[in-house]
Amino acid sequence: MAFVKVVKSKSYFKRYQTRFRRRREGKTDYQARKALIIQDRDKFNTPRYRLIARITSSRVICQIAYATITGDRIICQADSKELRRYGLEAGLTNYAAAYATGLLIARRLLKQLGMDPLYKGAQKIDGTAYDVEQHANEDRRPFRAVLDIGLIRTTTGRRVFACLKGATDGGLNIPHSTKRYPGYSSQGGKENYDAKVHRARIFGGHVQNYMNSIKKDEGEEAYQRQFSNWDKALKAAKVDTLEKLYTKVHEEIKKNPERPAKKDRPAPVRKFTDKRKTIVETSKGKYLRQRRFTLEERKANIEKRLKIAAGKSKKK
Repeated sequence: MAFVKVVKSKSYFKRYQTRFRRRREGKTDYQARKALIIQDRDKFNTPRYRLIARITSSRVICQIAYATITGDRIICQADSKELRRYGLEAGLTNYAAAYATGLLIARRLLKQLGMDPLYKGAQKIDGTAYDVEQHANEDRRPFRAVLDIGLIRTTTGRRVFACLKGATDGGLNIPHSTKRYPGYSSQGGKENYDAKVHRARIFGGHVQNYMNSIKKDEGEEAYQRQFSNWDKALKAAKVDTLEKLYTKVHEEIKKNPERPAKKDRPAPVRKFTDKRKTIVETSKGKYLRQRRFTLEERKANIEKRLKIAAGKSKKK
């Protein structure tokens, strides 16, 4: 029999270390996370803030967080579903909605910290690079954060960079360049950034062009089948183009970025059918809800058992 080398010996398994749970699940890149949260030693306990941008199949989520030993702490959050309050009822996951969500979290955070009068952000949204450091106030420096995009690839034109653009236009200081924005190209060794291309994306120009082409080439029926929600949103906002709609949304966000207070829900009224309140009656039927015996009930049970035992002993 030929000699077979044992690759994984006993010493290998003795030294084997299990990876972190979120690494095993493929949820966290710990090398990237360490680079984002590590802080200089001479800054002591100063938190390092991150703009966390995540995009699901139904919404865009932006958060401002900092890391502690016990876990991350979220100080502000914005969700693209909140854009319905500002008049945007459709397309809550596209590039323009991601930009609006980034703008919302920037204005909300600055309002929360009392910095909104000092840093009003870009006055004109035209796709050009905006650096709040150039408009820094002497009394209070701009709020600084770094972009956290998670596990996705950093390809040009991704929607997480729309969140970044919205946050920087909103007045946050996030180190970045224009290399990943739509409109950037480096053909022939020459770098070029066309702000007009980026502006068209911010105001939903790509969606508007597609809507117009469907309406022209395939007719009104095909247009209503695919874009009926957009049509309702435009009519509700009393505008005729997506650019006017998004302009209106941006203005409303700047006017009132605060999250509305939660309404207190009344406590549900339960109907019990027994004295111990263990059987609950609802419109769908009855169900049992077990409860612990109180001290008085336990004492009463003991006395009852003693009486039963005393009665049995007398009969004998």
